[in-house]
Parts: sequence; C-alpha cells; structure tokens
Amino acid sequence: MNRLANEKSPYLLQHANNPVDWYPWGDEAFEASIKNDKPIFLSIGYSTCHWCHVMEKESFEDTEVAKLLNDTFVCIKVDREERPDIDSIYMMYCQMMTGHGGWPLTIIMTPDKKPFFSATYIPKETMYNRIGMKDLIKRIDDLWKNDREKLINSSEKLYSEIAKLNKENKSGKITKDDVLEGVIEFEHAFDKVHGGFSKRPKFPVPHNLLYLMNVYVENKDEDIKEMVTKTLDEMMKGGIFDHVGYGFHRYSTDREWKLPHFEKMLYDQALISLAYVEAFRIFKNEKYKEVAEKIFEYVDRDLKSEKGAFFSAEDADSEGVEGKFYTFTYDELKNILSHEEFEIVKKLYNIKEEGNFEEEATGEKTGQNVLYKLNEHPELKEGIEKIRQKIFEFRSKRIRPLRDEKILTDWNGLMIASLSRSGFILNNKKYIDMATKAADFILSISSDGLKHRYKDGEYSIDPILDDYAFFTWGLVELYFTNHNKKYLKSAVELTDTMIKEYYDNKNGAFYLTKNTDELILRTKEIYDGAIPSGNSVAAYVLYLLYRITGENKYLEYSTGTLNCFAREIKSIKSAHSFALLTQDLVLSEPIDVVIASNNTNETDKFIERIRNKYIKNLVLIVKEDYEVDDLIPHIRDIQIKDEALAYVCKNFVCGMPLSLNEFYKI
Repeated sequence: MNRLANEKSPYLLQHANNPVDWYPWGDEAFEASIKNDKPIFLSIGYSTCHWCHVMEKESFEDTEVAKLLNDTFVCIKVDREERPDIDSIYMMYCQMMTGHGGWPLTIIMTPDKKPFFSATYIPKETMYNRIGMKDLIKRIDDLWKNDREKLINSSEKLYSEIAKLNKENKSGKITKDDVLEGVIEFEHAFDKVHGGFSKRPKFPVPHNLLYLMNVYVENKDEDIKEMVTKTLDEMMKGGIFDHVGYGFHRYSTDREWKLPHFEKMLYDQALISLAYVEAFRIFKNEKYKEVAEKIFEYVDRDLKSEKGAFFSAEDADSEGVEGKFYTFTYDELKNILSHEEFEIVKKLYNIKEEGNFEEEATGEKTGQNVLYKLNEHPELKEGIEKIRQKIFEFRSKRIRPLRDEKILTDWNGLMIASLSRSGFILNNKKYIDMATKAADFILSISSDGLKHRYKDGEYSIDPILDDYAFFTWGLVELYFTNHNKKYLKSAVELTDTMIKEYYDNKNGAFYLTKNTDELILRTKEIYDGAIPSGNSVAAYVLYLLYRITGENKYLEYSTGTLNCFAREIKSIKSAHSFALLTQDLVLSEPIDVVIASNNTNETDKFIERIRNKYIKNLVLIVKEDYEVDDLIPHIRDIQIKDEALAYVCKNFVCGMPLSLNEFYKI
C-alpha cells in the first residue's frame, strides 16, 4: 500500500493499493519533488467519478505506467470534494490552457506548484489524436531533462497570466435590466423540445430554475413558466431520475434526459428538491410535490448517517461497470413481474428486448434498460407502486455502488436549507426534523470553529467560503421554519467570522480560502456552475440577515460582493443565476411579516395563510419571547399578548397589529 492508506477520503483510499507511489497533498510531496529533482504529477478526482475509475484501471493500476510515473514524477492524489480550494486553482489553469475542464483533472507542474501541462482523462495509449499516458510521460521526461528552461518559462508565463486575471477589476453595478436580460439569455439557450438549456450533456442546474421562478412571480411571463415547467417535466420523466429508488443522477449524456451518468450527489438532491418544491408552490402542480418527496425519501433512506447529517454521494459504478446497479435486461424484468405488470412497465418505461441503454463512446446497445418515460401515462399510475416495489426489492439484492461516507459541511448546508424550506411549504414535520438533526450535529462538532469534512470521528480540513455560506443558509432557512433563535444566533456568529476571515475589505467580495501560503493563488469565484458559487450564496445570506436583524452592514457586504463581480456577471448573465436572484431581491420591495404570539397553535393559523403562497421578498419572523429582541432590535417594541397578532413591516417600521381575520385579507 502507498501513502494514501492513512487518509480518510474514500477517493484517496481507492488508490491506496495502486502501484503508483502516490503522496497526499502536503509538504512531504513537494520536498520530495525538490530533493529528487522531479516535476509533480497531480491527479484530482472524486470517489463517484466514472472516468476517474476508468483512468485508474487503465493507467494507475498498470505496473508499466506506474513505473514510468514513479521514475519521472512525484505523484500527488487529491480528492476535489475534500480540497475544492486546490481543485479550483488547477481547474482554472486547465480551462485556460485547453478551453475545457472536468474530472479526472491531470496537472503536471514544477516543484513550486506552477503547471506547464493540463488535461482531463488521458488514455493509456495514444489514440484518435489524443496523447496517451505512456507517450506523454516519456515526452515530459525528455523535456524536463533536456529542455527544462522551456517548461519553467511556460509555467511562469501561465502563472503571470492567471494571477493577472485573478486580480482583474470586474466591479460595477448590476441593474434590474441586467436581472431581466438574464431571462433573455435563457430563452435563447432553451431546448423547447426536451427542456433544459443545452444540447448534450445536460445538467439539471436547478438554481437556474429558482432564478427564473423568482422573476416569474413578479411578471407572470408565460415563456418563463414554459422554460421552468418543461425542464422539470422532462427531468422527472427521464432516466436522470431514478424511477425505482428515487433521487437524481448527476447529469444526462443525451439531450432527452434519458441516459444518465449514474452517480448521485448530495448537492443535486438538495437543489433539485428545492426547485420542485418552489415549482409546486408557484404552479400548484401536485406532481412537483411528489418528485420532491421522492428525493427526500431517497436521501433519508440512503444518504442519511447515524449522526443525522448526510453522506456525500453514491458511485456511478458497481462491480466495475457503470450503471450496473441501476439497469435491467428485458428478461430480468419479465421474470420478476407478472405478464400484466411487465406489459405496463414495457409501455411506461420504454423497455426494449435489445436494451435502450447505449454505450456513450460507441453508441452501441448494451442489452441493458434504463427506466425512463417517453410520455406520461396517467391511466397506468394505479398499481405502479406495487410494480416499483417488486423491482426495487430485486435491485436491492445486487451489490450496491460505493457510498462516499464523508460528511461535507457545505453540501450539508444545502440539504438543510432545502429540507427546512420544503418542510415549511409542505407542512412536513419530518423534513424539519431531518434538517434540525443535521444542523445540530454540525454545530455540535464545530465548537472550535467550522471545518470542511467529517469522517470516521474526525472533523478536519480548513473550511472554505462555501462551508460558511452554505451552512449559514441552512441555519437561516431552519430559523425561518422552526423560529428557534439558537439557529439565528449561530448564523449571525458564523457570518461575522466569514466576513472577518474571507472578505476582501479593499476590493470587495469573498476569497474562497483563508489567507494561507499553502496555495499559489487566493481566488474569488462568482460563477454559478453545478452548484451556486460561495460568493453568490454569501451575498444571499447576508441580504437575508440584513432583512432579519436590520444590521445595515450585512446589506453593504451583500451588495459589495455582487458589485465586485458586476462586469463578469453582465458578460454572461445566465452563468450567474443565483447572483442575479440575489440582486433581484436586493432591488425589489421587501415585505416583512412579524407574528407575535406565545401560542404555537395560534401562530400556525397565521403561517397557514402564507405557507403555500410565493410572496416575493417576504421575510417571516415569529416573536415567541422577548429574548430574540437582542438579535432583532427593530421588533423590540412589539408586545406579546394573549391574542396572536401579525405586523406587516416595511423599512423596519411595522404597521398596526392585524388579527387573524384582518391578516387573511392581505
């Protein structure tokens, strides 16, 4: 076993038996690089990444390739989910050098951490004009020994360009027109036939839909409604949704959402469920509520730890084959179902004797079937649950994909946020309890400050901005749901720490990392990719805390963060949907409702009035005692009486108290 055997990361442990002499990221590796006069071979991936497994099997488990790597480089393995700060820097390099990115990410760099080569997946042998590992290693070895100055100069030039881009002034102002122009960009990209905003591959990117819905409730634009509902409808029919065990796979390899890459990520479950619940609240379509409930059922069953917090992901592969756990042959389904049931499944889920699942690389049929719907068949809905249970029980006897059981603070924050808001909207106590237990666990282990990862009893790795921003979002949503000032107090304390340790007081916005010499760059990010950026969510949370507490500093930090990236946001608005959502709220009229009552039953009667109603820019505060006045000074003068009363406030000035009957009229 190599040095990775002592690590906690499931991804690093997957590589602990490779013949490659892997080092984890750290001083030992870089000292060895200098001592042995070797460049660094840096490989970044994650445990549920299909192409990471392919590259491992082809190259890192191969003794010939391993010997070449060991002789030529000091080899470092990094789990991008444990160290998103490292991944962020070198992904920036890869995109600049090659025009694209992805995982596995391969970087070759000098001992001072400056790259001169980057790529994603590299095959073992050279093919299709793509250099293979064996040829690449020999070429780099020759250059390092015989033309090193060329590599060094290349790395220095690239570093200068990246550092210059990183410091570029992108500040300005984001207007309401900018917010609305984002909709136009999405309209141009929208796939009217299959939903979504790209051809292939297709990622859910649910915060795009959250942004569009936020604009829709103000102007009721039918084109926006079509973009949102068509996308949600097609996603829930497609194979990207697990129709047997529920939850969403990471993305679809085709335009129609049919054939997925099968890994399941916690962050996708969190954000997709939130999009479906908000769509239910706005469009009153029960099927959106049902999809969200199925996602939560999957998370509760398969991703929830004994501690109450949530594991990171499940793999795409099992027994070395992608999708083996999730796909079925024609005969398998025929044998486990009655004739009538099988006919229903064939019709409903497009089951083919030759299979409907194609090899991504060749397009050839595999004999396997992914369950997906081409069309809805309401007449078949009755009885389908019994059929699903049969298939689920059959599938449950298979060898499961690996579950990555590290608990990440940032991704748990997203799940807590979704469960909390969904619990409120759907009036579901179970979801609120799930959110509460997860939040309480992370708070219990972070008495000495937030860390990024919990695994096997160890809470460690320095936090990044996302840990503070996402977890604080979860706490604020939980406070809105259960009115427990403990969560608001923690949110305020964590936010103040986030500002102190990550905010750039000179230029605005938040750095991804604390000030450290470990990395060659200290970056700021606003791009809302598969998940929203830390800066977008930080700005959102800061705005919410301003609305709750009345502390003007939080508004200044929120707008300062968004303004810092204004030119970048304006250049591609559709790539910054969560930032635009936040800016839209900042520019919209705020509505605050304070319910004063020490009687939960009476409070619930008021809340029921607004539970399923999407009121843009509404902040709901429940005053159950006077202790919360220290956190929310502007409600200090509101008295708690025997009768529950509601106050509608604007600009932190509250109107006359309203009885339940009067409140129903607004």
